[in-house]
Amino acid sequence: MKTIVVGYDGTESAERALMRTGELARAFDASVVIASVAPLLVGAAAARGLSGFDPADPPEAHRVQLAHAAKVLREQGVTVEVELEVGDAAAEIVEVADSRNADLIVVGARERSLLERLLEPSVSASVERRSHHDVLVVH
Repeated sequence: MKTIVVGYDGTESAERALMRTGELARAFDASVVIASVAPLLVGAAAARGLSGFDPADPPEAHRVQLAHAAKVLREQGVTVEVELEVGDAAAEIVEVADSRNADLIVVGARERSLLERLLEPSVSASVERRSHHDVLVVH
């Protein structure tokens, strides 16, 4: 195992995924690419003429999250690169893994309400479904 991609958004589940990624990277002497994805406004917001980034989740917040995550892994002696992407989180994480020929994708899973599960699939489930790489979902 040479390259691990971890999806990171600063949540508790992403922190757990980051810690597990650090353990695996050290065990296999692998490098890590930390991917964070800022969402774009779509649907009704886009139809009203609003475009660009979600003001509640802007790219700058993701830059701060990436800096934190990279610092955590570097302090553990892990070689790290960061990727800030824009768009659909699952699609972009898989694209980063594809472009880096990753051996493994690591994502966190969080408990979602019934309504959340009905309205939109989770990022971890979408990554599992779309990826041709091995995926580790950390609970």
